[in-house]
Amino acid sequence: MTSKLAAVLPDLSPWRSSRDFRLLWVQGLVTYFGSFMALIALPLQIKDLTDSPLAVGAMGAVELVPLVVFGLYGGALADAVDRKRLILGTEAGLGVLAVILLVNAMLPEPLLWPLYVVAAGVSALAGLQRPALDSLLARIVPHDQLTAAAALNALRWQLGAIAGPALAGVVVAYAGHATAYAVTVVGFAASVVLCLGLSPAPPAHDAEKPSLRGIAEGARYAWSRPVLLGTYAIDLAAMFFAFPNTVFPFLAEDLDAEWSLGLMYAAGSVGSVVLSLTSGWTSRVRRHGLLVVFGATGWGLAILAAGWFSDVWLVLLCLAFAGAGDMLSGLGRSTIWNQTIPEELRGRLAGIEVLSYSVGPQLGQVRAGAMAGWTGTRTAIWSGGLACVAAVALLTAALPRLVTYDARTDEDAVRRRAQKEAAGAEAAGTGTGADT
Repeated sequence: MTSKLAAVLPDLSPWRSSRDFRLLWVQGLVTYFGSFMALIALPLQIKDLTDSPLAVGAMGAVELVPLVVFGLYGGALADAVDRKRLILGTEAGLGVLAVILLVNAMLPEPLLWPLYVVAAGVSALAGLQRPALDSLLARIVPHDQLTAAAALNALRWQLGAIAGPALAGVVVAYAGHATAYAVTVVGFAASVVLCLGLSPAPPAHDAEKPSLRGIAEGARYAWSRPVLLGTYAIDLAAMFFAFPNTVFPFLAEDLDAEWSLGLMYAAGSVGSVVLSLTSGWTSRVRRHGLLVVFGATGWGLAILAAGWFSDVWLVLLCLAFAGAGDMLSGLGRSTIWNQTIPEELRGRLAGIEVLSYSVGPQLGQVRAGAMAGWTGTRTAIWSGGLACVAAVALLTAALPRLVTYDARTDEDAVRRRAQKEAAGAEAAGTGTGADT
């Protein structure tokens, strides 16, 4: 019985083997908790000031361009500078933006335009930071523990995603937006302290300076790999068609259950946590492309059902199933990326990865907000889920290499494993003990 339970519980090997992984895990949990407080408070404040679905959805449009530009540049930067310094600097910048939100919320009459300016700034800094964070994982965690590390990171994210939205709804309702932003400020301050303890992560000695040519080189590599293209395209389509979070305030009102708003934001994370807590089996999976396809299809079907049902508890259950599907797809994508991409391109490809899983939700917010204003909230949700399922089916047919991907036989995965083993042997031979 004990062995069966251990087979499904999360694999803690990365936590035991890497000090930097432990530091980043705790830092991320603190940051996510504070960030989700602001993530819920910000659209709610825009809704309170405008009472417009389009105005809330426009936040996604404002965030899009900075995310694209700085995400690509952040990827090139992550290959050229010390990743620890890049993470530390952007984390401090995010804390400053949280202070601006707090000051604006404390005004007798809060202004609308600073909310959009801060949203754009957060998007830019996140675009700079995420490639450094994502590319660091493959360096500090052994190759055969990458799926386990992805599962633990997802569990961390979901813990913050459950506590943050659930508490944010209560905090905003009873203590106001300013209190939620104050929690965010404290979270970023604590995160900066934790980041100071990370080991330096300098670039390769022959690393190129950030340039358009370097970014183009990374894009050419991604374009030449059908497996990578499949992960990007499926996630982008799923989020564009079936990311309804921006209209949750209006869905709760439509269902006559305003009290459920915080639960709506948290429900997907509950489903993801359940999958994360039973993710031990994923460390034995070798066909990670199937995880991407099945997870994205499940996400779409669950969002379709959430828009169709009129009972708020069934809607919450569907959103939880959607979160589990998204988690499954995310594990497959993260593992494929870390197993196949060479170290010298990790930062630039991480920048493309940031776009693939971030641009979709931003565009999805615009789509959901505009369509809700045109057809109604629930129609905008269920039709998006249907379009998601159709898009995943078409992309799977167009990119069959994703479905047949096998970590044991894929050329890129085998080459990356050999490179990492050689680097580990060299470090052991010189007595440096450095992470590889």
